[in-house]
Amino acid sequence: MNAVTSSATVPRSPAPPPAGPRTGPVPRGGGPARVSRRKRARTGWFFASPALLTIAAVTVFPVLFSVVLSFADVRLEYGGFRLLSLTGDHYAAVLSSPEWRHALLFTFGFTAVTVLLELVLGTAAALVLERLGAARGWVLAVLLLPWALINVVAAQLWGYLFNGTYGGLTWLFEQILGHQPDILGQPASAMGAMVVVDVWKTTPFVAIVVLAGLMLIPGDVYEAAEIDGAGAWTTFWKVTLPQLRPIMAIAVLFRILQAFGIFDLPFVLTQGGPGTATESLAILGYKTLFQNLDIGRGAAVATTSAVIVIGCCLLFLRVFRTQADEGGRA
Repeated sequence: MNAVTSSATVPRSPAPPPAGPRTGPVPRGGGPARVSRRKRARTGWFFASPALLTIAAVTVFPVLFSVVLSFADVRLEYGGFRLLSLTGDHYAAVLSSPEWRHALLFTFGFTAVTVLLELVLGTAAALVLERLGAARGWVLAVLLLPWALINVVAAQLWGYLFNGTYGGLTWLFEQILGHQPDILGQPASAMGAMVVVDVWKTTPFVAIVVLAGLMLIPGDVYEAAEIDGAGAWTTFWKVTLPQLRPIMAIAVLFRILQAFGIFDLPFVLTQGGPGTATESLAILGYKTLFQNLDIGRGAAVATTSAVIVIGCCLLFLRVFRTQADEGGRA
């Protein structure tokens, strides 16, 4: 009894207060977690700084220097060149030049035709690949062969096929038409040949991108469409195509950037000819800068080309975003 009484009279420590919102002062600096995040960020910037400096040296600086040259009055000297003064005459001369307008129209037309054909053919190839079973890997490997070739090598191979003397395609057309055509010697056929080569070379890229998008579409969507009685064509337009729009937008954006700056294909196949029929903006800038040694005007051609392609890409992204927002609200 005494033991019980003595144990009951032992004072107890007060219970801790209930947990609630912290009302005390917050430590300056955000606490250990914030300090740790800042330390990791500094470490990340430190390790990324060599790559950032390399990008600035090989990309940012040449672009800025090209813009400066496009506004400069450049004089060639024995030891190099010298910038005399700033002027806007180069842009006035370029924008009023019929050669620049022709190159711009050709580049726009080539970009529009090739990107559209590659999107259609690449989507069709991706739909076929999705339905293949064990043979998908082999077919995909064969499909990637054109894309794996270097552009100059592919253009040279097609140049042999289009050759007016011993080309295989020239011989084939001679057997069909009864006469030997000069494919690369006529403006219309030269443009068509360039479109064929670019579509052959780049359609696999679009097919791979679209195939990746198809693999990400959940099967429940197709099951719901089948339950609703939708046919194959309706399922493609109402289910598959809306799901593929974001990935197709990425493919189109990459292809616009590549096609608008096309240089190696027409340079190897036709040198921009016959005449100036297949002269792109990139070839025009090359001829102006390196053949005519007109540094300021050549830099102006390159700068205007970059501004135009950036504007086209931004416009495309804005239109795509508007359509995506309308589809989401619907």
